[in-house]
Amino acid sequence: MAQYASILFGMILVNNFVLVKFLGICPFLGVSKNIDSAAGMGAAVTVVMLLAVAVTWPLQQLLVQCGLEYLQTIAFILVIATLVQLLEMVLRRFVPSLHASLGVYLPLITTNCAVLGVAILTIDEGYTYPQTLVAALGAGLGFLLAMVIFNGVRTRVEEANPPEAFRGMPITLISAAFTAMSFMGFSGVVDHLFGA
Repeated sequence: MAQYASILFGMILVNNFVLVKFLGICPFLGVSKNIDSAAGMGAAVTVVMLLAVAVTWPLQQLLVQCGLEYLQTIAFILVIATLVQLLEMVLRRFVPSLHASLGVYLPLITTNCAVLGVAILTIDEGYTYPQTLVAALGAGLGFLLAMVIFNGVRTRVEEANPPEAFRGMPITLISAAFTAMSFMGFSGVVDHLFGA
């Protein structure tokens, strides 16, 4: 159980895909202006990550059995694209307000390198199927946490009326850098708590 907790909290805090590995920066910077959109995008990415690894891990085992592991990236992208299209149809049908607020960023989950990254990196780590699912959940929750925290930081910084030269994307990138640096403090915490 401690191993799963270590993987989960390690993916959320220590190996955060956005703030530590710098994967998935496009929606991180683009959707974090509004808390509802940020939380919705984080939840959507979490769902896609979980579904993607639930399908890609067994698919990888099949590719290895057939000697076709060189098709990994292509197969994974096809799986992720299909899952995102299904998620978009579900959101359009059942949560149209969230679908409208996410706008163009929802289809961009297909090309979100964080989703492909979690699918490939969990296999490269040699995780078992349950460990892979826990890692994907942690990566998704880490993405959600980063989106929500950065929304708060971004809101405070914009309210502080920065100098004209820093307004817009420059202050956003500086704020993202400081937010990422704050996660460096978690590097030894998970190992200390769970003895990993």
